[in-house]
Amino acid sequence: MADTNEIDKRFDIHEIAKNKLQDLDRYLCTIYCCHSTGCKSSGSDDILDLLKSAVAEHELEGKVRIVATGCMGLCAQGPLVRVEIKGQKDVLYKRLEPLVARIIISEHVIPALKLEAGETFELPEFLSKYVLSLDLPFFTKQEKVVLKQAGHLDPEDIQEYIARGGYLALEKVLKTMTPAEVAAEIKKSGLRGRGGAGFPTGKKWAQVAAHTEEPVKYIVCNGDEGDPGAFMDRSIMEGNPHSVLEGMMIAGLAAGSDEGYIYVRAEYPLAVSRLKAAIAKAQELGLLGDDILGSGFNFHLHVNRGAGAFVCGEGSALTSSIEGKRGMPRVKPPRTIEHGLWGKPTVLNNVETFANVPLIIRNGVDWYRHIGTEKSPGTKAFALTGNVVNTGLIEVPMGTTVREVIFDIGGGIPDGKKFKAVQIGGPSGGATTASDEHLDLPLDFDSLKSIGAMIGSGGLVVMDEDTCMVETARFFMRFTQNESCGKCVPCREGTKRMLEILDRIIANEGSLEDLDLLQELSKTISETALCGLGQSACKPVQSTLRHFRQDYLRHVVDHHCPICNG
Repeated sequence: MADTNEIDKRFDIHEIAKNKLQDLDRYLCTIYCCHSTGCKSSGSDDILDLLKSAVAEHELEGKVRIVATGCMGLCAQGPLVRVEIKGQKDVLYKRLEPLVARIIISEHVIPALKLEAGETFELPEFLSKYVLSLDLPFFTKQEKVVLKQAGHLDPEDIQEYIARGGYLALEKVLKTMTPAEVAAEIKKSGLRGRGGAGFPTGKKWAQVAAHTEEPVKYIVCNGDEGDPGAFMDRSIMEGNPHSVLEGMMIAGLAAGSDEGYIYVRAEYPLAVSRLKAAIAKAQELGLLGDDILGSGFNFHLHVNRGAGAFVCGEGSALTSSIEGKRGMPRVKPPRTIEHGLWGKPTVLNNVETFANVPLIIRNGVDWYRHIGTEKSPGTKAFALTGNVVNTGLIEVPMGTTVREVIFDIGGGIPDGKKFKAVQIGGPSGGATTASDEHLDLPLDFDSLKSIGAMIGSGGLVVMDEDTCMVETARFFMRFTQNESCGKCVPCREGTKRMLEILDRIIANEGSLEDLDLLQELSKTISETALCGLGQSACKPVQSTLRHFRQDYLRHVVDHHCPICNG
């Protein structure tokens, strides 16, 4: 049986960090292989196995570390592998083929390790064509906060997370702050919910904490993320799951809760497995469970898998699903902060929101408020997809303009096409135009609301000149109509009528009266639908009618759309 001192050291995060950093420092080279869902789908499993076998074959285990890591961002260029050798410039390989993965070890790593101090290594020409410049605006114009460790961390190694500063924020709040001070700190930071509505996070925590008459409260993390083209939360859960756990525990202390649930959509099996592994390892180190770090604070976490229903991204539908009921929203008030999971006061935030929390506690309010805008501090992760050169996962300060995202970070529109629109916020968002007014619009909660759009969960779908915006509106309306839970008439029947009208317009059989009817139905549904999803379902139609009316007129006046009909 281990003596008391050994046990204490094992559960001391500072001792763990010190030992892990010493262990990591002995490696001369670290090779990060993207092992997110995106890169796995393009063959990173084989790349990872071949890198490991090549390292073993050349007996480099004590010198070269192979890490299966999270999303590196530039998803369209996967599988991605980053080679970091002490004293040498980092190299990022793109679209790797299995054979090339083995050659990297023999033709790049081994020769570079033999260099004397001060010497630089020149890649062989046949390897250079696989190299992606780290000086691209895609990388240099971002500001990584929540995603900083994704792609540079082993998501299944809790000790490495601790070595990078993980769980220091939890230790700080447990040892030096009261629950009220924690909520006040988050409120002062200006952190707003990253799931769409942008509600002040600290205010929500304080409201739940104020229910002192209720001894049972819950912390719930929304990892459902059902928007087409959105994968920000998935990437955080896959690439840095402990950041979510730590944020939820801090929320538990602030709100007076000792139990939390992470609700993840069933289509995210890798995120589920990494979250469960993270929970098990945190429990093993005494960072989760009873009497955490000897503070007397208890917190237990569970992972629940959704069944793929888009409506379960709505708070009351999500909590109903956790309870084992059909995921359907209910009438509000009372709201989740008063009547949430099992009828108890509940803090409900999304993955990205919780992942911000440890960083704010650790680095301070002033550090956080220095990023972004006054009313929307911090950064926002976006999934940049569609007709843009650089598709993938990005993170930028709030207030970054649409132009900067699309033309600097995104690299512009491929094949010399003209930019036409970007759909922001998925089915609950709206489209912006190619006008200077919209291109120079800051991406923050309030600016987007002013033009009838919203950040939503953070999907950005870019469209070029060959896109019919009526077809775009129909795509999102069909999605919403299919995903309607059917509980309320405005959403169930109203979206169906709107889809029928859009079908008629696309078939060039519509009329000007149909445009008026679409507008009227949109207004009615938005004002009378039961939940936030129904209330925002018409935004794609409303914004395209407002900003791209000419596309509608081609169908209903000219009865011919050159894009749809050739």
